[in-house]
Amino acid sequence: MTRETPGRASLARLVQCGIWLGMVLLALMAFLVVLQVAARNFLDLGLPWADELARFSCIGLVFLSVPCLAGRQVLVAVTMLPDMSPKGVRKAMTLIADLATLAFAALMLWSFAEFLPRAGKFLTPAMQVPNWIYYSLALTGSLFLAAVALTRVVSALRGRLPGAAYHDNRDETGLPI
Repeated sequence: MTRETPGRASLARLVQCGIWLGMVLLALMAFLVVLQVAARNFLDLGLPWADELARFSCIGLVFLSVPCLAGRQVLVAVTMLPDMSPKGVRKAMTLIADLATLAFAALMLWSFAEFLPRAGKFLTPAMQVPNWIYYSLALTGSLFLAAVALTRVVSALRGRLPGAAYHDNRDETGLPI
């Protein structure tokens, strides 16, 4: 039976919402690309709002997918050294990787804190949407990534974080239990 704390259950639900929102954004982006190609080739019509909305969808898709991948520990990585290492070393490498992910998320959040107050007041060219709305999904994804990385680091420090070969200690979202 899986033991879940309320915080971890909430995080798992947030990750699941991110997956669903990512799928919606991917479908929207694909639709907008087809619409744009059809409008240009058959109607001789440019749709700048479609380009802008597709770019927004792409930004959101990337930033909402990364926390899910980080929680499942399936980000792109070279695993030859950890795979050849003993279990204790492998866990230490996993902790170092999660600390690096947490540092990256903190850097992204700090960057947003510096960037958005200046750039957030401007409007996007085609849709006339404030930039703070345009980058809201990237900010949300960075917050989710920080939460996932922090959860993994705390679990590792408690000795509960699985290594790359220990998927049996994970829940359905890939987070350690």
